[in-house]
Amino acid sequence: MRRICAALVLIPVLLAQGNAVKTVAGSRLTITLANASGQLALYSEVDLSSSQPGIARAIIVFHGLHRNALGYLHDVEEARAKAGAAGKNTLLIAPQFLNEDDAHAHKLAPDVLRWRGGQWEAGEPAVKPAAISSYDAIDGIMAHLSDRALFPNLRVIVLAGHSGGGQVVQRYAVVGHQIAAVEKAGIALNYVVANPSSYVYFDDYRPVPFAAQGCRKFNEWKYGLRLAPHYVESSSASALETAYISRRVTYLLGANDNDPNGPDIDKACAAEAEGSTRMQRGLNYFKYLESRHSSGLEHRVLVVPGVSHDARKMFTSTCGIDALFETGECH
Repeated sequence: MRRICAALVLIPVLLAQGNAVKTVAGSRLTITLANASGQLALYSEVDLSSSQPGIARAIIVFHGLHRNALGYLHDVEEARAKAGAAGKNTLLIAPQFLNEDDAHAHKLAPDVLRWRGGQWEAGEPAVKPAAISSYDAIDGIMAHLSDRALFPNLRVIVLAGHSGGGQVVQRYAVVGHQIAAVEKAGIALNYVVANPSSYVYFDDYRPVPFAAQGCRKFNEWKYGLRLAPHYVESSSASALETAYISRRVTYLLGANDNDPNGPDIDKACAAEAEGSTRMQRGLNYFKYLESRHSSGLEHRVLVVPGVSHDARKMFTSTCGIDALFETGECH
């Protein structure tokens, strides 16, 4: 396992140009591996480098394909306000996985991490300044939060993502390196996977076999475990699955996210083999895990009625607030 170190730097926020993101997060967290480092852009409500004894819960919210981290931060701020007492003492953090278009438009410093297109969704390495996986970046945030000198009373970390961010959370829950260390520090981990386009499977089974037929890459990463990036290393499928089913994962699905041609839905044959819509893919994946584990599956599905592919409506719904803050109000 590679050792992750992190440190916080604050810089000014820049304005948007062209097809790049409108705003770039104003904070930087230094992600350091054994022989590489880079600056991760993120939003944080507090100075992460100072002691925060009042924080009991931290929510790390992951943006979708369009990298609008600030909008996602606002969505979860609204959910926290609606949660009332359950939302007290909660810190919100929104990392931003920038790409080369963003770096060019905003004239970012060369040490700011950026990925090619949407490859950050699958834990691929950054293209600059070093080959640091987006999952390495998550490890860095998690290591920072589990530093008891900084967060002595932190009890729960929630990783929540919608759409592309849901893909990040689901796969990190399978392969994340920092998970064991966070739990060893006495911090519970919850994962909220909202409306992703695909999931990683542990074997050759797919719920739509005709779509998998002739699909050469149906079981390659990010849909399966073959040819996974370096971060995933050589862990066996069975070991990864055994660990994954014991983790507290909520699949938060919009009942109306049922358009097979909806915006940004993955139309690759490997994704189609998981189902035709995001809603169906989520239900299929949960059934797949249920069929393989008659006991020990610590996962649940919460369906949000009347909502399609909308992060704000998902997270601020009764079930979304339950998933984020454990209110117990979604039945």
